[in-house]
Order: sequence, then C-alpha cells, then structure tokens
Amino acid sequence: MDILLGSLLIQALNAIQYGLLLFLIASGLTLIFGVMGVINIAHGSFYMMGAYFAFTITGLTGNFFVAVLLGAILSVIIGALLEWALFKHLYKRDHLEQVLLSYGLILIFEELRSIFVGDEVHSIDVPAWLNFSIPLGDIMSYPFYRLFMSGVCVLVAIGMYILINRTRIGSMIRAGATNSGMAEVLGVNISMVNRLVFSLGVGLAAFAGMINAPASAVAPGMGMEVLIVSFVVVVIGGIGSVWGALFAAMVIAFADTFGSVFFPSVAGMLTYIIMAMVLLWRPEGIFKR
Repeated sequence: MDILLGSLLIQALNAIQYGLLLFLIASGLTLIFGVMGVINIAHGSFYMMGAYFAFTITGLTGNFFVAVLLGAILSVIIGALLEWALFKHLYKRDHLEQVLLSYGLILIFEELRSIFVGDEVHSIDVPAWLNFSIPLGDIMSYPFYRLFMSGVCVLVAIGMYILINRTRIGSMIRAGATNSGMAEVLGVNISMVNRLVFSLGVGLAAFAGMINAPASAVAPGMGMEVLIVSFVVVVIGGIGSVWGALFAAMVIAFADTFGSVFFPSVAGMLTYIIMAMVLLWRPEGIFKR
C-alpha cells in the first residue's frame, strides 16, 4: 500500500474512533439537557470517574472486562443517587443554579480522585487477546484495540437507538422530552424517566472513559478536556438531538485529527472555528428542530 494512502487510512480510522467516543460522551450530555433541561458541566467528571474505576478495579481484579462491568453498574447507581439527591431539586430552577451545582460536583470529584487514587498519571494494559496490530499494506499496521473500541461504540449507539425508538421506555423518554407535563397527565412517571435518563447519561460518559483508558493516560484533568469538546459537539449538533451529536462528533473528530496532520499551527482552533461558523448559520445547531 502506498505510504500516503496508508497514512490517510490510519488518520481516518483514528478520526472515526475519536468521533464515536465523543458521541458516547456528548449523547449523554444532550439527552440529559433534552429531557430534563439540566446543564450539567460535571459530565466530564463522570468520564474521568469511569477511567479511574477501570484503573482501580482492574488493579484489584486483574481483569479489565470485569472492571468495565462493575464500573458501569457503579456509575449508573451513582447517577441515580445524584439525580435523586441533587439534580431533581433543580429542574425548575435557573440554569445558573444548575451550573453552580455541577461545578461544585467537579471540585468534589477532583478532590475524591486526589484522596483515593492520587495525582499521578496512570495507565492500563490492553487485554492480551486484544493487544496486537493488523497490517495495512507491507509497512504499516493499526492497533486492533482501537478498532475494538470503535465496534463497541457502534454497538452502544445501536442499543441506544433501539432503547429510545423501539421500546416502551423509549417512548416515555420521548414523551418526557416533548412535553413532560402532558406526559405526566397521561400516566408517564416523569420522575422515573428523569432518573433513568440521568443515570443513562452518567453511564455513557463513564463507559467512554473506561473503554478509552487502555488507549490513553488516566490522569487528573482528563474530564475537563473532554467536557469542553463535548459541549462544542452538543452546540453544533443541536441541544437535545442525539443524531446531531453523532454528526457533530464526526465533524469535530475529522477536523481535529486531519487538522493536526495537515495544519498543525491552527489545529487547536479548528474546532472553535467550526462552531462559530455553525452558530452564525444556525444558532440553535444543525439538527435542532
């Protein structure tokens, strides 16, 4: 395979993997806002929490997939508890109060991380049976784990689509997002729907952190890095639109990945340039109805 063609293929695979990961994180963020109207800037902390769950439980059990399973269960439980104890009291409040609460959660999560795990940078070994590369031509290869991550993200996205569009629970979520008052009059338990959606959003962010942990560093501040990009994805796609989150995540991922290769001096600005152009064209996002 030609070296240039092989390099472009590797960058495209990297962009797809990054875009799918961003989609998992941003879809939880946009679901929570779309159904409950909550601006949760602690969403990146849930991503970080997932990565640290993976690191800690893998260290205790020696099995990454057990860590992902237990971490996902713990994340959903924590999401339900946070919704019950804190966020449900702010649904009718001003967005500023929601931002202040979630900012407080960022500080608490960072402090808990520092107390229990420390401030060092950690890493997780890729499971042995996934730790190999597939050849791309004669001289290039690609880590199989990154393809595995992309496949898992696609399966989760399909599962979300089926849950939201093909199940009774999904119909209640859509009813709550459209008109929660009318849905409650018709017998939908909106409190249960809100708790389910918040837990699902937390679980998606944490799951993204867990499966990405073997491919990147588990480090302080990692939640804030993905939070900013996730908000950009939600703004471009349209707040509350899962399909918009998927489209925007791919646009941002390809711009960031190929921009770093071909325009390294302005790559850091490309994401925000795209957001500014979209906001000038469609202030409510591309897929906002």
